Amino acid sequence: MNQWTKLISYCDDDRLNISNALAENAIRPFVIGRKAWLFADTPNGAKASAIHYSLIETAKENGLEPYQYLREVLAKLPYAETIEEIETLLP
Repeated sequence: MNQWTKLISYCDDDRLNISNALAENAIRPFVIGRKAWLFADTPNGAKASAIHYSLIETAKENGLEPYQYLREVLAKLPYAETIEEIETLLP
């Protein structure tokens, strides 16, 4: 199969989207925060920021409102006694 045959196949397949706008929009928050993360005071601070950011983005991907989700998690987390209880708090 030459390159033109591959191109024609791509154009004929309506399941594929030629635009990568969705992917670019998904990573935009990381790009915006990238410079700020360069100034994390300590490795532990950077790790804490990464965990927080991961929770927020995962909540968004699962259709949850991040602020409300974090309020609920932070209210329930001190009372979780097992790994299973903690895992139920994940989005």
